[in-house]
Amino acid sequence: MFTVLSFLNTIYNDLAQPWELGFQDGASPGFTGIIDLHNTIFFYLVIISIGVFWILGSIIYFYKNTNSLIVHKYLNHGTLIELIWTITPALILIAIAFPSFRLLYLLDEVTSPTITIKVTGHQWYWSYEYSDYLTESGEAIEYDSYMIPESDLELGQFRLLDVDQKVIIPVDTHIRLIVTAADVLHDYAVPSLGVKLDAVPGRLNQASMYAEREGVFYGQCSEICGVYHGFMPTSVESVSAEKYLSWLDTDIG
Repeated sequence: MFTVLSFLNTIYNDLAQPWELGFQDGASPGFTGIIDLHNTIFFYLVIISIGVFWILGSIIYFYKNTNSLIVHKYLNHGTLIELIWTITPALILIAIAFPSFRLLYLLDEVTSPTITIKVTGHQWYWSYEYSDYLTESGEAIEYDSYMIPESDLELGQFRLLDVDQKVIIPVDTHIRLIVTAADVLHDYAVPSLGVKLDAVPGRLNQASMYAEREGVFYGQCSEICGVYHGFMPTSVESVSAEKYLSWLDTDIG
């Protein structure tokens, strides 16, 4: 008798959910850094909010006209309190700035990429080119990726997210993305991999992509680009090195 213990299996959330308030599950070091920075800033935000509302509530309660009929001169001017509310926010901003700049630097750094993928945004689909490999005809591997219409979806596929041809990448490999657009502004975004990069006509933008685990990661265009802006998703599938080489052999052959 075979029993499946569901609580022993890890289920990842790698796509957008209806009315989702939290983040998707991360699959890259960059996204983990983004979550950590968010949590750090949110901590400061909670402390500041509690302090501000406590001070406002105390002033309203203790210094309303029925309780404090006489105005003391030090209630209007106070050098010490003014120094405190000037220096404290500056220190908080410094504490936030250091991890922010560090993360920005790490996200912008492209570390010895093994594979380069060129992404081109069109109205309203994505094109991909693997410039490192040549087919038998001497051309790079390239293809267009379109959203699967709702009428053609199969069981297990996701509405407005699944595409006919995914981006295939090997796991634990540094990928360099070169992103541009052929017509108007687009934005290539895959939240679980910490990727969000503007696609600008006539300009090449560069970013890193690194998947720590196998899986399928979904994203969408994040720049309003026309009437079908909401219908140009992307899907990145991270596979083992063996499966990636097998896919390459099929496409090149």
